[in-house]
Amino acid sequence: MIYSVSQIIEKLKKHISQDDFLDLWIKGEVSNFARPLSGHSYFTLKDESTSVRCVMFKNSLGSEFLEDGVLVLAHGKFSIYQARGELQLVADIIQPEGEGALQAEFEKLKLKLSEEGLFELSRKRSLPLFPSKIAIITSPSGAVWQDIQNVISRRYTPVELVLFPTIVQGNLAAESIIKSFDYIKEYSDIDLVILARGGGSIEDLWPFNEEKVAYSIFRSNIPVVSAVGHETDITISDLVADVRAPTPSAAAEIVVPNIDDIYNHLSILNEKLQTLVFDSNYLLNENINNINLRYSRVLPDVDSLKIRLGESINLLDTYCMHKTQVLYEKSTGIQSKLYSLSPDNTLKRGYAIVQGSEKKIISDIKQINVGNNLDIILKKGKFSAIVDEINE
Repeated sequence: MIYSVSQIIEKLKKHISQDDFLDLWIKGEVSNFARPLSGHSYFTLKDESTSVRCVMFKNSLGSEFLEDGVLVLAHGKFSIYQARGELQLVADIIQPEGEGALQAEFEKLKLKLSEEGLFELSRKRSLPLFPSKIAIITSPSGAVWQDIQNVISRRYTPVELVLFPTIVQGNLAAESIIKSFDYIKEYSDIDLVILARGGGSIEDLWPFNEEKVAYSIFRSNIPVVSAVGHETDITISDLVADVRAPTPSAAAEIVVPNIDDIYNHLSILNEKLQTLVFDSNYLLNENINNINLRYSRVLPDVDSLKIRLGESINLLDTYCMHKTQVLYEKSTGIQSKLYSLSPDNTLKRGYAIVQGSEKKIISDIKQINVGNNLDIILKKGKFSAIVDEINE
């Protein structure tokens, strides 16, 4: 089969558009570097045996590292420049070779973990204000452990530090860090963890950029403070941890309060409380005095009221006694009259009571007829009589 030039170039272009050619890192020396007014960069990457043309568009990451003779790592994808039928690398990231390779790996893992939500601020926990027990993951032989003890013992003595001896550099470091986090889960009374080591190169600190270490920090059931390297060193552990401290000594200051500051603060609060109590009592007394003064002008003299009330009570007693005597005398007179008018008293004076039928008292001759039976009641006893004659 015979192809035209355009056809074969198009076929090659489709072939290198496969996934294998779309995400590549290439190491090489920069030559023929040029950056016209457009801001795009044009250069060649070469090694001992061959070279490839490259283009990097304006504002791509790392274009400032491009200059002739520099060994770099270039990330990008291959394509065919159809006008000339040339293979070229379209670069989007340039990094210096050496540390650049590790940095590229760091950026790649950082992007992955960020997309998974491990760096989300919403999941980061606050540190306890007054921890009672703190786990320290670090090397027992380094200066870091001693520095943390010195700072915390100076700032806040009511706390216990528990060291989990850990390898913090080299090929075994990542697994050692993970095991320490696993051991800590067996303690129910530890309040937080400090993951710490001193400064070093990116290679020295690389265990703290391991993906499995990041997941171990993420799965911790208590807050984690990462204090790795110097202030300018940023690791994946720093990004995943709940709090990042610039140095191990700074971590020790972050996790505990200064007891002298607490005492000073309590002293200030006590003074404010005493002032508040004094002012409140003063205002209360002032208000009471003002109320007494105000009502003393409105209300009559209490002693005068007592005297007048006593006089009124005496008058009322006299009046009541008088009324009681009058009523007693009246009741005595009434009793005398009732006694004189009582039937018993009438009978005693020799009179008799005549009762007709149904025990009705006869007081008028018209109440009886000849032949009626009458009962005659005397002082002592009674007798019956039959009416023979009526004289009006």
